Amino acid sequence: MQGLQESDSSHSPRTPDSVISLKKLVTGSLDQDKAEDVVVIDLAGKTTIADFMIIASGRSHRHVASMADHLLRRLKEKGHGSCRVEGLPQADWVLIDAGDVVVHLFRPEVRAFYNLEKMWSAELIDEAAVN
Repeated sequence: MQGLQESDSSHSPRTPDSVISLKKLVTGSLDQDKAEDVVVIDLAGKTTIADFMIIASGRSHRHVASMADHLLRRLKEKGHGSCRVEGLPQADWVLIDAGDVVVHLFRPEVRAFYNLEKMWSAELIDEAAVN
């Protein structure tokens, strides 16, 4: 992935309510833009990278890019302007790191190839087996 972009604003400290609000903002934006097969994976207490991972598909390069652009605008409007973004120019797989919520937007073929849901589900199941 290329094209790492970062804006100037800084994140405010997160509380459990603000994380849930951020998750709702992301899922609401994806719903508005007709994202397909949206999956929310709760990572709280399982990894330090984020509290939630949200994975969704778009029908085409243009749809993925549009969803990413709209989501970034909505995040910025709500004070989450320092999101890191990768993959936007190609729009096969766009990663948006909004701090406690990480968003993966895919074209269906790319999503099927990487199969993040299975990878994270297997990892979480393995952790449960160890404990």
